[in-house]
Amino acid sequence: MRLFVTVLAVMLISACQTKSQDKRTSIVRQKVIKTDQEWKEILTPLQYNVLREKGTERPWTGEYNKLKAKGTFYCAACKNPLFESNTKFESGTGWPSFYTYATDSSLLDLADYKYGMVRTEVVCAKCEGHLGHVFEDGPQPTGLRYCINSASLVFEEK
Repeated sequence: MRLFVTVLAVMLISACQTKSQDKRTSIVRQKVIKTDQEWKEILTPLQYNVLREKGTERPWTGEYNKLKAKGTFYCAACKNPLFESNTKFESGTGWPSFYTYATDSSLLDLADYKYGMVRTEVVCAKCEGHLGHVFEDGPQPTGLRYCINSASLVFEEK
């Protein structure tokens, strides 16, 4: 009986994981895959460093940190919609901060264990370009702070 329950549990977990993977696959319909050389041809050196090499721009230097215009922030590499301006807030960190993302196909969360810390890295769901990190010290309604490099973004005003 115990073996049957264990096998049933494994089957249920496997089915749930498959449904979750199927959902993520259907949400991100077309991944953008390029060689390093192709990325270097379309991105500035700073954008390449941030998006492809997981770099970080210096605080207070990004062009979107103080931006207050209304519109949408897109991935600088693949133009995937990432954040809406009405979710941007002043966090005092020196990087643009948002309390939520634009759509279900905007971001992927990855564990980041660099520098002796445990953080959650956020990447573009379409091209997997590094955007920044998410922290649990943001405002309501989510309590989250997506701390994003300006170099990973392009902005379209509405």
